[in-house]
Amino acid sequence: MGSAGTVAELVQRQWGDHRPGLRHEGTVLTHHQVASGAAARAALLADLLPAGSAPHVGVLLDNTPEFPLWLSAAALAGAAVAGINPTRRGAEPARDILHTECRVLVTERAHLPLLDGLALPDVRVLVTDTDAYAALLAPYAGAGPADTVLTRAVPGTRMLLYFTSGSTGAPKAAICTQGRLAAAGHSLVGHFGLGQDDVHYICMPMFHGNAVIADWAPALSSGAAVALRRRFSASAFLPDVRAHGATYFTYVGRAVQYLLATPERPDDREHPLRLGFGTEAGAADAARFRERFGVRLVEGYGSSEGGAAIRRTPDTPAGAIGRAADRDDLAVVDPETGRERAAAVFGAGGELVNGAEAIGELVNRGRTPFEGYWRNEAADAARVRDGWYWTGDLFFRDTEGFLYFAGRTEDRLRVDSENLAAAMIENILARWADAAAAAVHAVPDPVAGDQVMAALALRDGVRFDPEAFAAFLRDQPDLGTKMAPRFVRIVPALPVTATNKVHRARLRDEGFWSGGAVWWSPEGSSYTPFGDAERAALVREYEAHGRAGLLTPMTGRAIGPAGR
Repeated sequence: MGSAGTVAELVQRQWGDHRPGLRHEGTVLTHHQVASGAAARAALLADLLPAGSAPHVGVLLDNTPEFPLWLSAAALAGAAVAGINPTRRGAEPARDILHTECRVLVTERAHLPLLDGLALPDVRVLVTDTDAYAALLAPYAGAGPADTVLTRAVPGTRMLLYFTSGSTGAPKAAICTQGRLAAAGHSLVGHFGLGQDDVHYICMPMFHGNAVIADWAPALSSGAAVALRRRFSASAFLPDVRAHGATYFTYVGRAVQYLLATPERPDDREHPLRLGFGTEAGAADAARFRERFGVRLVEGYGSSEGGAAIRRTPDTPAGAIGRAADRDDLAVVDPETGRERAAAVFGAGGELVNGAEAIGELVNRGRTPFEGYWRNEAADAARVRDGWYWTGDLFFRDTEGFLYFAGRTEDRLRVDSENLAAAMIENILARWADAAAAAVHAVPDPVAGDQVMAALALRDGVRFDPEAFAAFLRDQPDLGTKMAPRFVRIVPALPVTATNKVHRARLRDEGFWSGGAVWWSPEGSSYTPFGDAERAALVREYEAHGRAGLLTPMTGRAIGPAGR
């Protein structure tokens, strides 16, 4: 199929196509039924939204058919979907819904407890798995794909308001227009040779940009079917792939490691899957995945903001993401001075030996497709400074221009594919009566992304009580499922800069290695001392996954291969 300028055009193309288009558990909808269902929901949305309100609809759902149906409906209506993250707690979901000015929220019964007690004035809540919802939708069953338009869809029409965490606290809603989303889908179709006979398996959460931009959009562009998994399950992955005939999937974070941890079976290669595309699998585990399952994994780089693109070419070294795309002028710079960092130097075993000089923030000095954040001028200004787009991501670059991902900037963390803000966790830790001060920063995960480390200065005369601290964390209603510290370091006082700001760089550089007693929670429930034996075992785990080079900034020395 040829490219289209808007997502609405891609949805309209489905009309009259009676091939299977959407699969979920025992349900199969044709492309035409998807377009028809989207048209009905678009008409309903037009009637529900008050005159003059922003054309935004919040979606708080697992990966059920209603999610892509509402994405398609929003495209037809010229509206935008705000993906609401169900792992957020306390007042955070209300903050996200109200910030994006959603007057309609689509959810399901399983997520209603998240809304209990929240103030959502003038927000109409639709619960999709109820008779009331079916009755509300029924009168619109005859709507056509062009019958209802809140705002005529053009390439610049807002399509997604997807939350991404930042360094200043609450997550921000990145804008993605219909034109950018359609172009992203078309680009991936061309890059990977995807076609209408493929089946895209969507097992990553659809409130996250990965699933929508890298999986749903290319399926829509090529006319392929999608198969949904309500929530990712390693044990159900291959059975789903076989049942749906899936040929392509996307992943983020530790999903690949969870799949590799399942028991090996003689029929691990008996499936139609041929390609996976995502981030943070790591070169070593990508190789293990291909050897075991016969599926090629392609590591990419991207974000909901879309501010920088890295192109993978056949000569990309193991461990690297690729080179800058043609339209981008990417550089790795010192976050404070903007000066370019030194080229990476690798030891005989492929280990990064000059991480302290080579690792810096990735910036795009060329034209950027970044479309801003919803009603957040301060965040826009922080992202684009002096004409450069600052990604907030750490990289290093070799002498050939290949880029290697090295984590997040000091006050941002990416834990199991979720972006977190250190300030949000610090605010929660500050409630603990025994803590005089708290600072949170990222340390590299041995496999992919980051882990959370907290530095605590205790009140006078108080000793760290690991059981009391774990109990405190369990009692915090707004502590998200990925936010609990894996490591806790007890310090006499937090280091500060000349301007009395917490010296995060020093904390990050010290990491596990110096500056006070360290406790850890390897299973996520209780805290035990992190001593020399635990440090040595953890270093071996970094080495096994080719990420020991990322420890260089913390140790001042190279201790193992960096996965090159």
